[in-house]
Parts: sequence; structure tokens; C-alpha cells
Amino acid sequence: MTPQPSEPDTGAIAVELRGITKAFPGTLANDRVDLTVRRGEVHALMGENGAGKSTLMSILYGMLRPDAGTVRVDGRPVSFASPGDAMAAGLGMVHQSFKLFNSLTVAENVVYRAEPRRFGFVDRAAARRRVTELAAAHGLPVDPDARVADLPVGVRQRVEILKLLHRGARTLVLDEPTAVLTPAEADALFAVLRRLADEGHCVILVTHKLREVMEGCDNVTVLRDGRVVARLRTADTSADAIAGAMTGRAVELDRVHPPGTAGDEVLSVSGLSAAGVRGAELGVRAGEIVGIAGVAGNGQSELIEALAGLRPVTAGRVTLSGRDITHASTARRRREGLAHVPEDRHAVGTAPAASVADNLAMGHHRTSLSHRGFLPPRAVRAHARELIGRFGVKASSHRIAAGSLSGGNLQKLLIGRELAHDAALLLVEQPTRGVDIGAVQNIHDQLVAYRDAGHAVLMVSAELSEIRGLADRVLVMYEGRIVASYAKGEADERTLGLAMAGAVPVPVPGPTPSKEV
Repeated sequence: MTPQPSEPDTGAIAVELRGITKAFPGTLANDRVDLTVRRGEVHALMGENGAGKSTLMSILYGMLRPDAGTVRVDGRPVSFASPGDAMAAGLGMVHQSFKLFNSLTVAENVVYRAEPRRFGFVDRAAARRRVTELAAAHGLPVDPDARVADLPVGVRQRVEILKLLHRGARTLVLDEPTAVLTPAEADALFAVLRRLADEGHCVILVTHKLREVMEGCDNVTVLRDGRVVARLRTADTSADAIAGAMTGRAVELDRVHPPGTAGDEVLSVSGLSAAGVRGAELGVRAGEIVGIAGVAGNGQSELIEALAGLRPVTAGRVTLSGRDITHASTARRRREGLAHVPEDRHAVGTAPAASVADNLAMGHHRTSLSHRGFLPPRAVRAHARELIGRFGVKASSHRIAAGSLSGGNLQKLLIGRELAHDAALLLVEQPTRGVDIGAVQNIHDQLVAYRDAGHAVLMVSAELSEIRGLADRVLVMYEGRIVASYAKGEADERTLGLAMAGAVPVPVPGPTPSKEV
């Protein structure tokens, strides 16, 4: 029997969805879904990729129309034709892909289309004051004059939340809000969300992170295959119970994989400098995973881009399996044995308008799938079907556009395509961002199997539990430098967090250990 929580006594019902049904060709995304959220509540909406969470929130926010069912906001029946209608009713949503103008300042983004005016003109001074006051009141520090393009992703998220508050949103929907945050930043965000709830807002979190749900949410609704399978009060349940409801099976959480057996050095980096990176020294051996931890914006992505050939190197040397690739093209790096899973799966990792099959063929079109310079359609289809099955990509067809997949399924597609290259070195950024619990385990197992097959893996992740569970060694970056190096099990989250904040005495070059270590 589905567990049912008692109704919280925190306030009036803010959002009520009853019998929501929505179908797409070949998919029943929502099947008679009920959801009730009250004022003063932080409510988690959970489920695996493809469970129907995004569809349900898109209906609530006016981006989709339901086929059946009703929506009530503050007790009034509504039928939103657009997000503008939802915002006018006091709803606001922060998407995984931020909706900001990079060329504008923080203040200009926050007040866009809701600008304070003086004598018919935009009052820029008033806009800056408004942003400063909102930021101080809600613990979301930002520089109102900073250009959004220059901000790390964690600060951009604050801008998105301030946009909602400026427009008077009383119901906030946040989609994977801590995917780009450190543990300390996530804790600070939840303190903000709790304060908002205590002030009478209601907060709906779409998330996969069980620890955050257990520590920061009052109730949780779990979807599986488009249906509600559990309604739980977090004070009366456990992370294991929620994971079981999401997947329909027992799930082993926070597994720590045993260390690998390091072989010959595959990647050697000496004195590497590039925009955002200063004097990096590191090595990765066959049969090991090296993790890089750091607060967003401290050079991790820039280092990976320099190694992948996407950012010019200004000093230093990079060798791959003994061959100098410091200034090599991306195509040559691929030929020499480098695969890359970038942080931005939409803008860099995939071509959203191309089909799933075509995206899975990318990079393979000159090697395994090529036949006398041509790509046989049958081979492309077979390749796509094999990877879709191996990595559990939920797609109605290999012909559909990759951009129509959920974020988690697009990530599975990207991981699968790059692992299939069987390259000597895999550079992987945020391997499980936005991916459901069951798929996280699968991706982790695939990365460990890749390591154990004799490959080298250099991984950047914002999830310290992921780094500690997978990495044989952990490097920490701060302000563009590698400032600390730890063997597996040497550093707990507090130690890593201090190093990420720059609380180490001197930069550590992080030499590669010998094979006997």
C-alpha cells in the first residue's frame, strides 16, 4: 500500500493538482497525478528520469496543457496558457538551464520586464537598490553591477531566484537547484528556502538528491512511470525507502568503490597554464580514476577544456601516452586516444537538433562506423540501439531529436557515446548531473569497469560523495591552481571543503605516485 503522509498544518493549500494526465506519442507522461503543496512547506518531487516530474511542473507553470485534470492555485481553479499567466498568479520557476541574458548585469536581469521607472524611463539606481535589498534580505549575495557572463554558475542561480522574488512569486519551483553548488552552498540555499517557507512561501523542489530531501524538505511525492507511487513525510521515512519507491527495487546508496591498480602513466601535465588555470601539475595512470574537486569557477572546467583542446594553452606541456598533444587539434587528440564528456551537455556535448542516432555516431563516424568514407545507415542504427540499451537511455525512437530527451537521458547518451570510444584517457565533467539514482549507479559502475579495463579517467564533479566514492586520488583546485592532493580515503568532506575554500598552506604539485603505491 502506498504510504500516505498526514496533511501538514503549516498553512493554506498553495498548489493543488488533481488527476493530471498528459500523453505524448508513445508515452503516457502523467497518469492521473495528484499533488498538494501548502504554504510554509518545502516539498520534494522525486522520480527517475522519465518518471513525469518535468511534464507535471511544465503543466503547473503553463508550458504545457494537460489532457485531463485540474490545477488550483491558492484555492482558485486556473488554466495557464503560458508561463506569463503562471507568474501573474504568483508562481516562479528556476530551470536547470538558466534563463539569463549573459550580456546584461545582475540588476538588469533581475528587473527585466519588471523595471522600476522614473519619469517614464528605467530607474537603474532603483533597480540596483532593489536587487541589493532583496539579496541582503534573503541571504543571496550578488553584485548588482556584475555582468552575468562573468559569474560562476552558483551565483547565476542566485540571480534566477532573485528574479522570482522581485516579481512577487509566492510559490517557487526549483529544478535540480543544487546541481552546481558545493555542499556549503547547498546548505546555504536550503537555509534560504526554509526562511522563505517560514515567511509563507511554498517551495517545490525537483531533485534526485536524497540527503538534501531528508535534511531540507518537509514532504516528498514520488513518481514512477508517470504515476504517484509514494507520498511521504520526511520525518517519518528514510532515504532508502524513498530510493526504493523511485526505482521499485533496493538501491545501495553512497557506495565506495575499491581502488584500482595503477599501471603506466597515460596523461602527464607539466606547468600547464591557460585562461583560468595556473601552473597545473598532474598525472593520470592507466587503471585509475583521478577526481578534481573545487568550488565552481575555480579552474576545473578550464583545465579540462585545455586538456581537450577547447582552450588555448599559454604555457606548459601535455602528453598523452607519451605523445605531445599540448597544441594538438581536438581531432588529433581523439585519434591519439582521448574521449571527453563536457560539463555542458546541451551546448558542447551534443547537437540537440540532430537525432539520437546521429548524436551517438558523433566521433565514431571516422572510425568504427565508417566504411570507405561513408556511414552505413544500418550500422548507425545498430550502434544507437546497442548504446541506448546498455546505458538505459529512455527514448521512444533513435530517430527523435536528442534535444527532446530529458536532461538525465541526454547525459546517459553522452556518457555512453564517449565510453564506446574505448579511449586510453577519458575526461569527464559532472558525470551524473541531473541523473536519477538508478542511472547514477549504472554510470558509476561503467566508469569503474572502464578503469578496471586499463583506461585512465580524469573526473570533475561537484558531488563530493561521488568523488570520494569513485576516485583513487583526489586533487583540489582553488583560484586556478591545484592546491591539494589526497589518496583514496585520506580526506573526508570537511577536509575537502576546507581545501576547496583555500584553507591549505601552500599549493601542492600533486605528483603521480609510483606504480607500487
